[in-house]
Amino acid sequence: MTDVAALAKEREQLFRDLFSGKTPKRVPVTNPATLEFAIQYYGEDLAEAQWDVPRLEAILDKFCQDFPTDTTPIGSLRLPAFYQMLGSKAIVMGSGGFMQHPEVVGLLPEEYDDFIAAPYDFIIDTVLPRLYTELDAEPSQKALVLAKAMKAYYDDYACLGQIRDRVNAKHGLVAPMVALTEAPFDFMADFLRSFKGISSDVRRYPDKVLAACEAVTPIMIKKGKLPVPGVLGFTFIPLHMAPYMRDKDFEKFYWPTFKTLVEECVAMGQNVQLFVENDWMRYLDYLYELPENTIMRFEYGDPKVVAEKLGKKHIISGFYPVTLLQTGTEEQCIDKAKELLDILAPTGKYWFQADKSIISADKEGKVANNLRAVLRYFMENGSY
Repeated sequence: MTDVAALAKEREQLFRDLFSGKTPKRVPVTNPATLEFAIQYYGEDLAEAQWDVPRLEAILDKFCQDFPTDTTPIGSLRLPAFYQMLGSKAIVMGSGGFMQHPEVVGLLPEEYDDFIAAPYDFIIDTVLPRLYTELDAEPSQKALVLAKAMKAYYDDYACLGQIRDRVNAKHGLVAPMVALTEAPFDFMADFLRSFKGISSDVRRYPDKVLAACEAVTPIMIKKGKLPVPGVLGFTFIPLHMAPYMRDKDFEKFYWPTFKTLVEECVAMGQNVQLFVENDWMRYLDYLYELPENTIMRFEYGDPKVVAEKLGKKHIISGFYPVTLLQTGTEEQCIDKAKELLDILAPTGKYWFQADKSIISADKEGKVANNLRAVLRYFMENGSY
């Protein structure tokens, strides 16, 4: 076995142990900087590079060489060809080259009953043509547009997957298989009613919101299923609306279908990783109820309280503030790493990920230098 193959096997074992509830040899490390960051850091044009997928291989290769990590740092990249071909209003490229999700409305208030009766059909027939304008066409044209867009999608992501596999093999990295889904209430907010719309609806049409969340739950479960469920894969669920809700509304509208979603994903034999966005400290008792070894990446909150309340049952991640990499000295950044190791590593279930992804590279290179020092510190000092 080569040194790189042995390194890959060792890293894979870290995640096998972590995801199955065992204390790994050391704290696994994931680089919070994404491929978008790398494109800019190495002086490439972000908008142009995303249209030329083979060009990304040299960037990702150097990125993995320069920044220590256990997993492939591709991150949040959404390739634009698919979205442009569909005339997307839901995912669009901004002037800086970043793919963004603006506030959109795919479902009108007076259409709740039709949606609840047949949510999948309503999404296909009504929501998609509203949010992807090239699908607002007669059937043969719609089929042609969709076929071309899906061909571009599969070509681009197949190429990116091959790049990832070659880079992983070269650097001994791990790439857990990931499926993406949403909490039913968040899906209603993100793509159907908008954040503003759903916040109004819980007061104006509470019964319809409840019924809609229940109706869409089977679709969210199906979307969260991995092609081959297993210990080295997980369903990723970013959590959006809960911190902006009243406790009684969270308990009534958000929690029941979200809990069902997580439980069903785990029942399929796969892990679940939650991106616990904003501040969920008032909901920790709810999070504790989720299946054992749910991965929870926290954006904000008190890591000591989270470790005490959740650390014995669940896998804890996040908390490291990426803003510190921009504002702090190298010493301050490493001191924060020491602090989180001291608090979270004793749980035996700590995975180093930052509080959010880093998508922009500063011209001065301060973020990159501090990030490199922090990643190296975790690699060298995270052993149990």
